[in-house]
Amino acid sequence: MKTLQEIEKEVAKLARRVRASLQDMPTYGVSRDGAHPHVEVKDGLYHYVVVERGEEIARQSSADFDDLIYWIFRDVTHRMAFFPEDMARIRDQDCRRVAFPKQIMLMKRLGPNMGERMERDIADILRQAPYDDEPAKALDRMRRT
Repeated sequence: MKTLQEIEKEVAKLARRVRASLQDMPTYGVSRDGAHPHVEVKDGLYHYVVVERGEEIARQSSADFDDLIYWIFRDVTHRMAFFPEDMARIRDQDCRRVAFPKQIMLMKRLGPNMGERMERDIADILRQAPYDDEPAKALDRMRRT
C-alpha cells in the first residue's frame, strides 16, 4: 500500500504527462468539499471519494493502485476533453465525437492499459447512449419555423 504522500507524488508525475493542472488533482486525506474528489488510504484499500455539501456522494474502493490512478485520470481527462476554452463545437455533431477520442489519447499517455480501459468504458457508454447528431438539427428546424 502506498502512502498518501507517495500517491500524491505519483499523481503529480502523471499529471505532467497529460499536461493537467495540479488544481484538477484530488486532495489527499481530507476533502475540499464542493464535489472535488479526495483520496484516502485505509483498511488496506485505496478510496476515491467525492463529497458535496458535507455529504459523501461517491466512493470507489480497491486494493489495486492502478484502479485509483484510473479513477483520478478518468475524471481529469474528461474535464480536459470536454471543457477546454477553445473547444469548437461542430454544428449538428454530438460533442462526444471530438471529446472521447481526445480523452482516450490522453489516457494512453499514462500507459496502454489506461487507454484500453478508457476505450472499453467509452464503448459501454456508447452502447447505452449512442452518438446523437440530430438535436442541433431539430433545434435549427424549430428556429426557422
